Amino acid sequence: MSGPGQYFLDSSEGITKPEDLPKPRILHRSRNFHKRPCNTCGKSCFRNRLVTRILHDVGDLVSGRPRDIHLVYSQHQCTRCRRFFNADTSDYALPKAHYTHRVVSLAVRLVVEDGLPYQTASWHLCRDHRVFVPYATLQNWVEAGGEKGDPSD
Repeated sequence: MSGPGQYFLDSSEGITKPEDLPKPRILHRSRNFHKRPCNTCGKSCFRNRLVTRILHDVGDLVSGRPRDIHLVYSQHQCTRCRRFFNADTSDYALPKAHYTHRVVSLAVRLVVEDGLPYQTASWHLCRDHRVFVPYATLQNWVEAGGEKGDPSD
């Protein structure tokens, strides 16, 4: 008869200094394009520069390490409308966000569906999923959940 499973010790248990925590596993992703069409006029625009963005993702449970995505994307300039625009990175995260869509949806699910308080959900994400999200950020995500996609407006 098989048992409930094997218990593995938490590698970060008892660590009191942040510099002693395991280093994140870094994944490199790219949205670097030589040319992109302008969002306004449709003219094909050359790349102006490259930008790197760091996103925190759900951690690697096998190795027990957090996971960061270093996303390199291109910024383009339209010579016709004189506008700057970035390559689309919305498949990873919202603009100017520090966390991926997976982290946001997991955090909101913990609070809304499972009914965990914000601080407990923040602790759960840090302990079990290796991603640190301040509980005030969780509160902002949950409270903004009904406002952005509300079709009744």
